[in-house]
Amino acid sequence: MQWILIAMILILLIPLYEAWQDDDIWQRMLAFASIATKTSIMILVISVLRDDWMIGVVGVLILSVGNAALMLLAHVLRRMNEG
Repeated sequence: MQWILIAMILILLIPLYEAWQDDDIWQRMLAFASIATKTSIMILVISVLRDDWMIGVVGVLILSVGNAALMLLAHVLRRMNEG
């Protein structure tokens, strides 16, 4: 199971490279949303391995609310750049 977590961490580096390489704000926000999703999935895997459902609740909250807040931030940044 540790190999699965190591593979997840390595896969997490792909959107970081994409965000570092691109200057478009929407591409960066998409990369950060992908990072948030992958991190919450990792939290859920860890909670199942440890049999700790409180950690799982935190992972579900990050999964459901985190991306919405990130997209709201992207819209605010877009409006600031337009006007």
